[in-house]
Amino acid sequence: MGNLLFSVFPSENFVDLSLYQFGWERCQPAHSFGPAVRNHFLFHYVISGTGTLMADDASGVTQIYQIKSSQGFMLFPGQISTYIADRKLPWEYTWVEFDGLRAKETIDISGLSLNNPVYRAQYCDLRETMVNEMLYLVQHKDMAPFHLIGHLYLFLDAFTRSLSSMQPTKGGRLRDFYIHEALTFIEQNFQNDISVEDIADTCGLNRSYFGKIFKESLGKTTQEFLMSYRMTKATELLKLTQLSISDISNAVGYSNPLHFSRAFKNVYGISPREWRNRNSTKG
Repeated sequence: MGNLLFSVFPSENFVDLSLYQFGWERCQPAHSFGPAVRNHFLFHYVISGTGTLMADDASGVTQIYQIKSSQGFMLFPGQISTYIADRKLPWEYTWVEFDGLRAKETIDISGLSLNNPVYRAQYCDLRETMVNEMLYLVQHKDMAPFHLIGHLYLFLDAFTRSLSSMQPTKGGRLRDFYIHEALTFIEQNFQNDISVEDIADTCGLNRSYFGKIFKESLGKTTQEFLMSYRMTKATELLKLTQLSISDISNAVGYSNPLHFSRAFKNVYGISPREWRNRNSTKG
């Protein structure tokens, strides 16, 4: 290995859990990253050395943590953070960035949170399994997306089980049923002009209560999730087809291409046309 290995996951077609990027680095003394805000969950595991994490807690107050080898830290979507390698004993770490429908549930099970971001394993054998899965991703970056997603699941399984603070999922089977019904309805109707009320109605719930359990379960409002789902589908069509921007707009539930382009740029920072130029599959 060199001093830095870094890969971006090649597919956005996974909804339950999606892999965004992963890597490994042996840092130079005092090497720092940030302040930055992440769009997804990002977990670092420190293989050797030490360093400092400065991250906002749930109240927006910056907290300082000293992180050493065999520990790790979780960064959360929307959280401002900076991390700095020690001047005398800089850290070597590996990381995985992920998200998806089950991501928040997984983090809740682990017991890590904005107020408790430091990973301290209670089961060394499971910790070693977790680290091996993280390094496997780094060393096999060219494998098929399904293969890499499989190892993301194995990483998360070892990650959650290595912690003694694991908590049972909240809400019970009835809530899971409602969320499953809502996700199925979105999957089958996202291309239509559906509203939050339509989704709540299909579950037989009023909008207020449905919105509450949806946000608690998935970490996004129903409207935020619906837009994110439509934008993910739009990137698939942009990358894999030659459909016009107008046709793609209609295909993901936007009758007005201008509104679609504006929403797309809000999510990805560039227009659909520019995204296609950067990411389209070459035949």
